[in-house]
Amino acid sequence: MATEQSTRTPATGSGDTRIHNIGYRSYDGPRLGRSYARLSLYSQSLRGAYGLGRSAKSKVLPMLLFVVMCVPAAIMVAVAVATKAQDLPVDYTRYAIIMQAVISLYVASQAPQSVSRDLRFKTVPLYFSRPIETADYVRAKFAALTSALFILTAAPLLVLYVGALLAKLDFTDQTKGFAQGLVSVALLSLLFAGIGLVIAAVTPRRGFGIAAVIAVLTISYGAVSTLQAIAETQGDGDGIALIGLFSPITLIDGVQSAFLGATSAFPGGVGPSNAEGVVYVLFTLGLIAASYGLLMRRYKKVGL
Repeated sequence: MATEQSTRTPATGSGDTRIHNIGYRSYDGPRLGRSYARLSLYSQSLRGAYGLGRSAKSKVLPMLLFVVMCVPAAIMVAVAVATKAQDLPVDYTRYAIIMQAVISLYVASQAPQSVSRDLRFKTVPLYFSRPIETADYVRAKFAALTSALFILTAAPLLVLYVGALLAKLDFTDQTKGFAQGLVSVALLSLLFAGIGLVIAAVTPRRGFGIAAVIAVLTISYGAVSTLQAIAETQGDGDGIALIGLFSPITLIDGVQSAFLGATSAFPGGVGPSNAEGVVYVLFTLGLIAASYGLLMRRYKKVGL
């Protein structure tokens, strides 16, 4: 227990001087270690991606984007049930491609929020003091934003799936399509989270991070789509597939059209072949791995 000793010294004026000798006990409770610290950082980052545990103002944009993602799916379901349609208006694998602008805006708003404050207030070295290390921090942040994106993109697919079952569409076909959609958005979540965090970790200024993420995700898609349209008018099918490697959303489009039976958004509706699809998969996985490696290098320097 803390002890206190008081020593009075002769008065030199209107008051007395006291010297307090306070003893401190060392902490003898449970030490939960790195795994608990890593899990805590992950859960807090995931909650923060939707404004949970933060101010009401911080909840507005992520919750609004979540609603915007789900409302079109709910409308499609309502139309399918009311008209007794034989299939959903949009395939599960196509939904994220159609809503890619909303997804990009979410990444742009939440990736800087996840890492910029730690950089701006120089708290990263405090994380690394004990008990977590650089890899723990990077994995927790990467996993949290990936999970947040997966929730954002998988929720409307779940709405479509439940609605399809309520409309009494074929259970086997809908379950297969739903599973393919989940695989697609899981890969998309990994890729977008990695790119967003790498860009956001470059600067401690959140505004710059938001602008940079939007520029990379949206401008690259617009440029690639334009170049693909030009290649399509010239009858250059190989060029269309090659150009598609330079935008995150067209990478996902190419992978799912090659291996998940999805309809491609490429000009002419013709996606990459299986051989070209292998290149798309390797390129996508390489970008994810490169993003992780760049984050590790960045935070090793910051944590010094």
